Amino acid sequence: MRELLLTLASWLHLVAAVTWIGGIGFVIFIAIPSARQIMGADAGKLVGEISRRFTLVANCSIVLLVLTGLAMPVLTDGNPVPAANENYWLALLAAKILLVLAMITIHIYRGRVLAPKIISSARRRTRKRPLCKNSPSIWWK
Repeated sequence: MRELLLTLASWLHLVAAVTWIGGIGFVIFIAIPSARQIMGADAGKLVGEISRRFTLVANCSIVLLVLTGLAMPVLTDGNPVPAANENYWLALLAAKILLVLAMITIHIYRGRVLAPKIISSARRRTRKRPLCKNSPSIWWK
């Protein structure tokens, strides 16, 4: 039973990592450039909506990644690495944990700091403003 749980935890761990990193790649390399090319100045609205929806997927992936990452050593009796390569595997695990922590920090910064700034900037650009100070009846976007 323990082996089945370990296999399931490993599989979920990989699915969460692929979903999170693959989603980031999709947004950066496909969604944003395509939206800019097709929609021009209005691309910010679409990218904002994609980002809002992807944030939920990313948050779920992060939680699943952390939970399965914590469960796997427990399921392997606290010894997930072969004794012969212990120093190498522990260094690799430490590097992996530091990378994930950095990515989580960037994700939180993007969601809490950058996204609100982008939204407020997009709202300012879409407000109607007069063409010149003396002709308030002529509007442009």
